[in-house]
Amino acid sequence: MATSNNILEINQEEFENYFETSKKPIILDFYSDECVPCEALAPKYEELANLFGDKILFLKIWRQKNRALAQKLGVFSSPTLIFYDINKNEVGKRLTGAIRKKDLIQQIKLLLGEEYVNQILASKPKQKREVDVIVLGGGPAGLTAGLYLGQAKLKTLVIDQDLPGGQVKITHMISNYPGTGEPISGWELAERMQKQVKEAGTEIISAVDVTKVQLNPKDHVVWIDDEIEIHSKAMILAMGSEPRKLNAIGEKEYSGKGISYCATCDGKYYENKDVVVIGGGNSAVEESLFLTKFVNSVTIVHQFDHLQANKTAQEEAFKNPKIKFIWNSEPRKFEKTPDGKMIVTIENVKTKEYSTIETDGVFVFVGYTPNLTLIKEELKKDQWGYVITNEEMATNIEGVYAVGDLRSKRFRQATIAVGEGTIAAMACEKYLSELKIKERELLGVQ
Repeated sequence: MATSNNILEINQEEFENYFETSKKPIILDFYSDECVPCEALAPKYEELANLFGDKILFLKIWRQKNRALAQKLGVFSSPTLIFYDINKNEVGKRLTGAIRKKDLIQQIKLLLGEEYVNQILASKPKQKREVDVIVLGGGPAGLTAGLYLGQAKLKTLVIDQDLPGGQVKITHMISNYPGTGEPISGWELAERMQKQVKEAGTEIISAVDVTKVQLNPKDHVVWIDDEIEIHSKAMILAMGSEPRKLNAIGEKEYSGKGISYCATCDGKYYENKDVVVIGGGNSAVEESLFLTKFVNSVTIVHQFDHLQANKTAQEEAFKNPKIKFIWNSEPRKFEKTPDGKMIVTIENVKTKEYSTIETDGVFVFVGYTPNLTLIKEELKKDQWGYVITNEEMATNIEGVYAVGDLRSKRFRQATIAVGEGTIAAMACEKYLSELKIKERELLGVQ
């Protein structure tokens, strides 16, 4: 069944025929239903199929109904894109999860050549759009703002460089979100939020590259994938924060290769193994408890002689037989052995003595830093780099608001972010109404 003029949806039997007879390179898309990353990929896949479908065979396969082929090809997640050259050799790297268009284009360049692909892309007309409000970031704060703005009938666009949900979507279970009635997975809560926002009339664009942001009073601009230029009179910054790095020797080299910053994402790969967790706050302790579902043991290395996590999490950690602690210590170096083990060199900050731990993997949870690298304008910030706002979430730049984990405040929780998104949306609506009145007065319109 054709899904578009340049994409064929096939089953595993048909794949063998196309694989043997096609005179073109092949891109194979394994997708699932009720899959948010798959939904985010679909329009990008179709757009590129329309551009390069005369040179490449674009295929889609429903993974649930074609499990045998998926297992044969080693596909275990949706979406997964596999690339074959004209000789049917797999080339480049497989793309999975929140697939960005720039990564897909890079793989197409391997199939068709960089010069040809750049020539086709350069011939595409640039797009320009105007909306009332741009919400940059799709975590709980950004989605809530999008919900309120949509219900206020303001033309609103939520843009997320990943998939909507922020830190919530990679949290294993959330038990303190009002109204859920019981613990709920972070992924499910994020999906519910996103669905509600869309139903309110707000558009969401996800898994894209925001290449530039410009904050000009009354005319804020965001560029997406170097192709779409979006203007708005108001903007809400909700890009959240990212895991803070230790800056220890070897951390950068082994990030994603033995060092992880997300237990929900990577914990399953350490089944029946031993891991080290760096940190002692809520994230470190709660993620350590989650890891005990898979691993043999968790060793928490903390710079102080006590935990900073909430009391309930502390009590659970102390009574869990799989968790042990090394106090007053910080990591100084990460190394990897030929057989794949991680060697963590730690220093006791009191005695100044060094020691090593051999482990299968390391998880780092030592706080976060605000995602503000895209913003070049002079936002007022606190000493840690978080954005300072007033009680209406307004920044020092006219028409620009900041909410969520990038905002300067004492506590960071999903429920707090939701409240901030509400306030910013209401303040934004008021600002735009007042701006409209001023513009009418300048034009002499009653």
